[in-house]
Amino acid sequence: QLQLVESGGGLVKPGGSLRLSCAASGRTFSQFAMAWFRQAPGKEREFVAAIDWSATNTYYTDSVKGRFTISRDNTKNTGYLQMDSLKPEDTAVYYCAADYISILYTEAAEYDYWGQGTQVTVSS
Repeated sequence: QLQLVESGGGLVKPGGSLRLSCAASGRTFSQFAMAWFRQAPGKEREFVAAIDWSATNTYYTDSVKGRFTISRDNTKNTGYLQMDSLKPEDTAVYYCAADYISILYTEAAEYDYWGQGTQVTVSS
């Protein structure tokens, strides 16, 4: 089993930045592709970004391109989501997810391992 724990969420003003972390344990993190999803109140969980096991390939949903950066440090068993130029519509619970896959899927059902989520609130 792979355990994932997110951290780094909080309250930030529009235009501000946050960096989310996803700490992995239990299995060899470097074998897993990783993704970030988010879920706002009353809405379905949506894909944000994904990165392959070697950090060679990344993929972003259109609404965060140029503002968010996904990365990972396999030596630290940790993935990251750097969020800049935050907007109120970015407010959501952010989840990291992982699976032993070679394709960067955008569907939540393709990922077997999930963290508990961290709240990000963008408000003035």
